[in-house]
Amino acid sequence: MIRKLIRGVITLCGGLLGFGVSYLFHGLMIVTNLGETLILTETQKDILSIVFALSFALLFFIIAPSIGRQSQKVAKDIESDLQKVPSQEFIPGIFGLVIGLFVAYLISQIYMTIELPFVGTVLSLMTYLLLGYIGVFVATRRGKDILATIAATRKTTATGKVKGKGSEATPKILDTSVIIDGRIADIMKTGFIEGTVVIPEFVLVELRHIADSSDSLKRNRGRRGLDVLKRIQTEYGIEIYNTDGEKMLEEIPEVDVKLLKLAQIMNGKVVTNDFNLNKVAMIKGVEVLNINELANTLKPVVLPGEDMQLFLVKEGKENNQAVAYLDDGTMIVVEESRKHIGETIEVIVTSVLQTAAGRMIFAKPKK
Repeated sequence: MIRKLIRGVITLCGGLLGFGVSYLFHGLMIVTNLGETLILTETQKDILSIVFALSFALLFFIIAPSIGRQSQKVAKDIESDLQKVPSQEFIPGIFGLVIGLFVAYLISQIYMTIELPFVGTVLSLMTYLLLGYIGVFVATRRGKDILATIAATRKTTATGKVKGKGSEATPKILDTSVIIDGRIADIMKTGFIEGTVVIPEFVLVELRHIADSSDSLKRNRGRRGLDVLKRIQTEYGIEIYNTDGEKMLEEIPEVDVKLLKLAQIMNGKVVTNDFNLNKVAMIKGVEVLNINELANTLKPVVLPGEDMQLFLVKEGKENNQAVAYLDDGTMIVVEESRKHIGETIEVIVTSVLQTAAGRMIFAKPKK
């Protein structure tokens, strides 16, 4: 039924096209002075128009199945091309298209003064196509600047900050580990995280699966992550980013790979404390903000030769070693101190070892 309806619409369009061609033929007769040689009455002109309309309608009726197949192919190609376009470029693209068409409308008014039949229409059509394309091209290339300008025009809050999620800063994409960790909420409270904060929907799904795990440790971690996520949403109004429109992400099974692909699509940065994800992101050229690296950077500086008072809590791995901890969790290995475990002693720092996983301090009892 639908195919018959489509075929009827195509046939009707063919008839209308034939009717238009007949008027074009009449116009050419006037321009070429053929009308003085071949004189047609109004009735003959009407009959000629009907013949053109019926001929084109019959032609389009015959080729309608082929047109339908080609239309489906073109539609699939357009859909495939649109899937490759990053979602953040759609709004600037539409904005540029509207501006381009508006400018084309103003210019086309000049063409309407041309007395030659159909010349103004053809020039107007070409102008619409050209300026529409230029508008989309320019807007998508300068999309960030346009969005930043729109964000800057929003009303500011009493503190003078821009209200809303728009910002010139790079989007920050949170992964599962950093949400479970919980420190991201306190960092956001300080205002050090700028720009749009993105929580992908597949991260929420992973959090829910962890919270439903049969393992009690994983279950508690997942529930903690959901609590942190709820706090972030309540305090900062951040919404879950729906990735259904990103068809390329559906074909990727692993969450970490999806996260890096989304960062490439959005030209954003991944916020994580996952050491392995950090390494993979470096290989793929994705920028990462590592919470653990930030915490290690902010730890108090301890230099060899400094005196410290420490409470030794347990044995070390090597013979006659004891272990103590600073308030920020930094581990200090004290040589020749196993007999002092459970005591507070004065030590002198001998060396500091900085690793990707953190910082270790070595010391010995002060004599």
